[in-house]
Amino acid sequence: MIARSSGLLLHVSSLPSAWGIGDFGPPAVAWIDRLAEAGQSWWQFLPLSPPGRGNSPYEPFSTFALNEQFLSPEWLCDEGLLQKSQLPPAASQDASHVDYPAVGRLKDALLAAAQDNFCRLAPPELRREFEQFCSAQAGWLDDYALFRALRIAQADREFHAWPAALMRHEPAAVDEAREQLIDLVDRFRLGQFLAHRQLRRLRDHARTRGVGLIGDVPFFVSPDSSDVWAHPELFLLDAERKAQFVAGVPPDYFSEQGQLWGDPLYDWEAHRRSGYEWWLARIGTLLSLVDIVRLDHFRAFAAAWHVPADATTAIQGEWRAGPGADFFLAVKARFGSLPLIVEDLGMITPDVGALRDQFDLPGMRVLQFALDGDPKNPFLPEHYPTNVVAYTATHDNQTTRAWYGSLSDD
Repeated sequence: MIARSSGLLLHVSSLPSAWGIGDFGPPAVAWIDRLAEAGQSWWQFLPLSPPGRGNSPYEPFSTFALNEQFLSPEWLCDEGLLQKSQLPPAASQDASHVDYPAVGRLKDALLAAAQDNFCRLAPPELRREFEQFCSAQAGWLDDYALFRALRIAQADREFHAWPAALMRHEPAAVDEAREQLIDLVDRFRLGQFLAHRQLRRLRDHARTRGVGLIGDVPFFVSPDSSDVWAHPELFLLDAERKAQFVAGVPPDYFSEQGQLWGDPLYDWEAHRRSGYEWWLARIGTLLSLVDIVRLDHFRAFAAAWHVPADATTAIQGEWRAGPGADFFLAVKARFGSLPLIVEDLGMITPDVGALRDQFDLPGMRVLQFALDGDPKNPFLPEHYPTNVVAYTATHDNQTTRAWYGSLSDD
């Protein structure tokens, strides 16, 4: 159990920066220092993966990869991979929003320049570290780098619209594409190496200040991702690699028609046969960079809402069992402990609470849900159990300041 402590939830993208988006470098260092000076013990952020549709970190191109837009230009200069003369002048920007197309162009150009400098100037030790990283992470890195290169080569079309052999991830077509796109593939491999290197540097600084990092693992993955493209056997897909069922939740107090997210559902029998290796690698990759992992949509480990892929609302779905305790036994066997926080929000049934409590996993309480006038409301602080993480709000809610301003006098 985590000792009683406090911290803040803030995504990396929200940090102030001269480059249009927060990053792993000086903005994050300054934020950690500010947390430490305020007596805080934790910094939690949203998923760090490269966002796909809607620029959402919960719809990433890969659930293993880091977002290359979080690369710090200043720290690339520190490494000798950029010259300060190669940095564009800091532009005055709307600090309340991220202009993702503009940031993408800027960071893509800087990564291309860093790749050129790496190929010409990188010392042997840094080259060895890069090759060691590529070898250790090859299980996801090679497919991710090729997937991103192919997205560029295929005019940013989703992989279902690629030529059939590439869409089906046929070895001969994949090998040919990797050879043809080797420069782009290597750029994305290098981007991941540098992003992981910078995040480890940031984590080391956080530890010197007594601040722990809390990462986030979305339960589902994007239908247009290297995860689905390279591992269709792990999902309930048709012959065209499209979802047979999509994820969501049934009607509740948020929506009369439920929520339809469109993500593919897992083939849990296939995961069980593999010993949950893909999931264990997923959690292990993040745990190598942070101290605790938040598991999004925990209730789906007990049962997930399956909606036919052609449905227009989430009403016509059904609950199907998840892996349950078998999964968490595998996690504990691999890592020796369960450094997890679980999102036990939404439609929580007794089996979900029993699964959480079987492994002594801390759940969540949200203050913004508390003030409905019901003295028995479980989100009121006087009803919090000991083993819980209490939030004023989550990423699905208004900020606390905006929420407070919207309240009536009562």
